[in-house]
Amino acid sequence: LLSNLKYWQTEYHFDGFRFDGVTSMLYLDHGMGTAFDSYEKYFSMNTDTEAVTYLQLAAETVRQVNPHAILIAEDMSGMPGMCLPVAEGGIGFDYRLAMGQPDMWIRQLKEIPDEHWDLNYIYYQLTSRRPKEKVIGYCESHDQALVGDKTLMFRLCDQEMYWAMEKSAENMVVDRGIALHKMIRLLTATLGGQGYLTFMGNEFGHPEWIDFPREGNGWSYHYCRRQWSLVDNKDLKYHYLNDFEKAMVGALKKFRVLQGKDRQLYLHNDHKVLLYKKGAGLFAFNFHPVNSYEGYFLPVPESGDYDVVMSTDDFCFGGQGRVYHQCYSTVERDGKQGVLLYLPSRTAVILKKK
Repeated sequence: LLSNLKYWQTEYHFDGFRFDGVTSMLYLDHGMGTAFDSYEKYFSMNTDTEAVTYLQLAAETVRQVNPHAILIAEDMSGMPGMCLPVAEGGIGFDYRLAMGQPDMWIRQLKEIPDEHWDLNYIYYQLTSRRPKEKVIGYCESHDQALVGDKTLMFRLCDQEMYWAMEKSAENMVVDRGIALHKMIRLLTATLGGQGYLTFMGNEFGHPEWIDFPREGNGWSYHYCRRQWSLVDNKDLKYHYLNDFEKAMVGALKKFRVLQGKDRQLYLHNDHKVLLYKKGAGLFAFNFHPVNSYEGYFLPVPESGDYDVVMSTDDFCFGGQGRVYHQCYSTVERDGKQGVLLYLPSRTAVILKKK
C-alpha cells in the first residue's frame, strides 16, 4: 500500500490523495451504527491502532515524495487529530471531507419546501467543525454524480431539464432550480470549509449521471461520459451555471474567503435573509421564494462605502438583473451602521468595502 502511494506520485505525478472509507478503517466495528458523541467513542478498545499507524505511515510516505502533496480523509466520525501533523500526534491529513453537508442539502431538497428552510440549522451545519481542523466543503457527493441518486440540479428540476433548458423556454421550475443551484453553491463554497469541491459536470448542472460499463447496463458506454456539448451550446442555459461557478471561484480567491473566519452579521428566519462576513467579502442571501425587499437594512462591520461585486441574479448568470452594481453608503439606524440594500427573492449578493 505504501509503495502504491509512491508509484502514483512518481509515475503519474499525482499531487495528492483522497482516502476513501477512512471511518471504516479506524474502528474495529467499522464505525457501523456508532454515534460519535463523546471522546470515549474514539479512544477506546474499538479503535484499530494498526489502521491508525498505517495512515500515519502513509502520510509520512506521501510527504517524503512530495512535501506539497494534499491528503484528504473521508471520515464521517470526525476523529480528533485527523488533520494534525504526525509529529504533533495527529494522523497527518490536511483536510477532512465535510460529508454531512451534501447529506444535509439532499434532505432539505427531498423533505422540506424551500420556503420552510431553517437558516439557523443550515448555517450551523455548514460551519460546525473542530477548531483549527481544515475541511473540504461540497454541495453534492460522488454518489449524486453516479447511478442511484440525483444531482442537485436534477433534483431541483427533474424532467423539466429535458425540454426547458433552452433560453427561449420559460419555465418556473427551471427558473427556481437555477436560482437555488447558484445560491446553494455560493453558500456552501463560502461557509463549508477551507476548500471547495465539485464533481465534473455538476458545476453546470449536468442532467444525468455517470454510469460505467457493467453487467447491469449491458456493458454500455452510453452514460460513461459528461455531455460537455451542453455547456458549450450558448442557446442552452447550462453555461449560465458554469459562468457563475467560474466567477464564484474567482471571488473566493480574490477575497481570500477560504482562509477567512466566518462572522454572522444578521439572520432573520421568517424573512429568509442571511448576512455574514468571510474574508474580504460580505455575503447577503434572500432565500424567500416570493418576497423581494426594497431598502432592507443590513448591519455591516464598518462604516463606509460598499460595492456590489456580483449577484446570483445578474443577467450573465441567467438571472433577471434586478440588482444594480452600485455603491451603497452606510447609514445609521438604532445605533448600528448598515446599508439599505435591495434584496430580490431567491438572490444572493456579494459586497465589498471600498
